[in-house]
Amino acid sequence: MTSESKRFVIHRAEELSSTPNPLAAQYSRFRVAERLLLTGHSHQAWPDRGFEGQKQAWLDAAEMADEKWDRAFAKADRVRLGFARLLGDKPERIALAQNTHELVLCFLSALQLRERPRVVTTDGEFHTIRRQLDRLAEEGLEVVKVPAHPAATVGERLVSQIDDRAAAVMVSSVFFQTGHIAGGLGEVMQACEREGVELLVDAYHSLNVVPFRLADEGVEDAFVVGGGYKYCQLGEGNCFLRVPPGRETMRPIVTGWFSEFSALEASGAGGPVAYGRGPDRFAGSTYDPTSHYRAAEVLDCFEEWGLTSELLREVNQRQVGLLAERFDALDADPADIDRDRSVDLSQIGGFLALRTPHAAELCAALRDRGISTDYREDLLRLGPAPYLSEQQVSSAAATLGEVIGEVAP
Repeated sequence: MTSESKRFVIHRAEELSSTPNPLAAQYSRFRVAERLLLTGHSHQAWPDRGFEGQKQAWLDAAEMADEKWDRAFAKADRVRLGFARLLGDKPERIALAQNTHELVLCFLSALQLRERPRVVTTDGEFHTIRRQLDRLAEEGLEVVKVPAHPAATVGERLVSQIDDRAAAVMVSSVFFQTGHIAGGLGEVMQACEREGVELLVDAYHSLNVVPFRLADEGVEDAFVVGGGYKYCQLGEGNCFLRVPPGRETMRPIVTGWFSEFSALEASGAGGPVAYGRGPDRFAGSTYDPTSHYRAAEVLDCFEEWGLTSELLREVNQRQVGLLAERFDALDADPADIDRDRSVDLSQIGGFLALRTPHAAELCAALRDRGISTDYREDLLRLGPAPYLSEQQVSSAAATLGEVIGEVAP
């Protein structure tokens, strides 16, 4: 820990509300105090220390060439530990990959889809799951989609579709379009266990903004997929699959040669393909370890600064609450833009979604005013981040009011 890091520790959410936000100085390369980045639900800024990690990856390669992998694997172990702590789990249950699609595809390839050709999901899943299941449905897989809205009762609808023909249930813990938190995942887990169905939870929009611990959610026997591109600030190339215990007989068809590192026995000539232990059953192949160097530094920063998922949740709720308050004060025509007030702010994740037929135009107009946001179909998404000040958040809401008047007069 550097002397600067020792001096910088956050104890309360209120400490990050001032202007400038004291955390912003740690993100100088992203210029978070100068730019208004309301894309915290998509790509958060990286701490300056992450740059040191990237440089170290290059220096290790220059010094050691092909002997660098022991150092690289140590960084990977640090990343496993970071994800495991967020889940309240053990690092030896974490498989890593460059993106969640690799891991979801590997998971699907391990299911007994000939015997149980049915997958239950929702109509609110991110494209990683949606697109792959839609393509498999074209090839004959029965894909059942229940409505994701209202999110509080999505668990009930999933449970109603679970039977002995289903191989898996695949559902988000927080839905990427609306930010609404899925309810009843514990009940889904129980139903899956009764019918011998695997549960995969996409926790990407929970990690580091809505605490998601397996025991608390009642999903200790679930697969969990997620990554560090968003609220974890780890950047690209840092994704994981949490593999529950007792899956030693699963044999993914999509399998990389890294699985052989811990294989109990080598495949004999003409014999079955051997798999590694635990999550190594889902291992891939050679990758760029630079992302893990960067991620290891960022994870260390969060621990040194006291940025726990509980504290980050409190910070985010303050910021989202302020956005909602300032938006309501605009008194905009609901036909032009509105938010879903039927869902309490405590039941949404890291961003505020505003429904509007002008989502694309508003996003572009805000960008022209120096405010970065994004949209999905008719939803404008405003995602704060812990390094923004409350003054910046209020300023963004005021500018939103101005552009609403221009786009939807």
